[in-house]
Amino acid sequence: MTNLTRRSVAGLLAATPILGRAATMPGSTPVRLSLNENPFGPSPNVLRALRDAIPEAGRYGDAAEADALVRQIATLEGVTPQHVVLGELLETLGLFLAARGARGGNFVYSVPGYPALVNAGRPVGTSVIGVPLDASLGNDLPGLTRAVTSETKALYLVNPHNPSGTASDPATFERFLGEVSRKTLVVVDEAYIEYAPRARSAVALTRSGANVAVFRTLDKIYGLAGLPIGYLLAPPTLVRAFQDAGFGDAHGIGRLPITAARAALADQDWVKQVRVRIAAGRDRLTRTLDELGLRHTDSQANFVFFESPVPAIAVRQAFAQRGLLVAKPFPPLDGWLRISIGTEEDVVRTDRALRDLFRKPG
Repeated sequence: MTNLTRRSVAGLLAATPILGRAATMPGSTPVRLSLNENPFGPSPNVLRALRDAIPEAGRYGDAAEADALVRQIATLEGVTPQHVVLGELLETLGLFLAARGARGGNFVYSVPGYPALVNAGRPVGTSVIGVPLDASLGNDLPGLTRAVTSETKALYLVNPHNPSGTASDPATFERFLGEVSRKTLVVVDEAYIEYAPRARSAVALTRSGANVAVFRTLDKIYGLAGLPIGYLLAPPTLVRAFQDAGFGDAHGIGRLPITAARAALADQDWVKQVRVRIAAGRDRLTRTLDELGLRHTDSQANFVFFESPVPAIAVRQAFAQRGLLVAKPFPPLDGWLRISIGTEEDVVRTDRALRDLFRKPG
């Protein structure tokens, strides 16, 4: 396919009306570059631990193993076990916070952004205040501060951000957290923090007693998206309230996710290897975007985010025809595309597709 001119865009849209269906060769499998998964998978140690645990798959999660995982996380993060609650908790945390206190109130977050926590409060009457990203498509810290009211139940933000990949300046971010956490609880989602060379975790504020909670997931760099598990680092009073409500229970989390998490967290050498390989792929695609003159963010995550000079729906179709599935739109940034970093082979294919589609004439 030649690069996407206005005429070729119209032809492509007419010829491929089903968005996201890859026109690949029979028997081939499209490469999914849409969900920011770890293309290298979990540590080999995780796979060995899971094989050993399979005979016990008929048993519920073990409380002693869950407690051991909590202690392991506390040691890794430099907090006490009383700061840790286990689980993929964003939706349940959102519902829990929304239901506390008087009915109503609001959540504040950046738009576009990952809305799982804030949307969870809508059924119980909690509204959502969305603050647009700043000019660099980063979290607008002054704007978020101004949006907080006396009725705000929590401010939620992702750093590095999703879908832009931008990370706030560490010193500025720390001052912001110190200020706004005196007004309301701040929940910082650090799903991509391990990929970010210029980001700093907010857990130091949690450790020091600030009203700041940090969410981590093992779905991303640890490669456990197929066995979802994460954890919340929060003030002990919030952790106790959350646990009293039944969250973080070993039975609810399951035996295999706990086993996988323990093995994954123990293998930090694997995490370093994944980080280096993803950074190399991100750097290569970023250089290509620069060479093609495409506006993009300074992504610190495991994806690139760039603005297309032609309708993004056509670009998604063109990528799908090449067997590469990229992310959905993120309104109101409908002209922007997010592409996850895949394996080295995937990066070569992505690079080739970008050059084919956006090469400059002449």
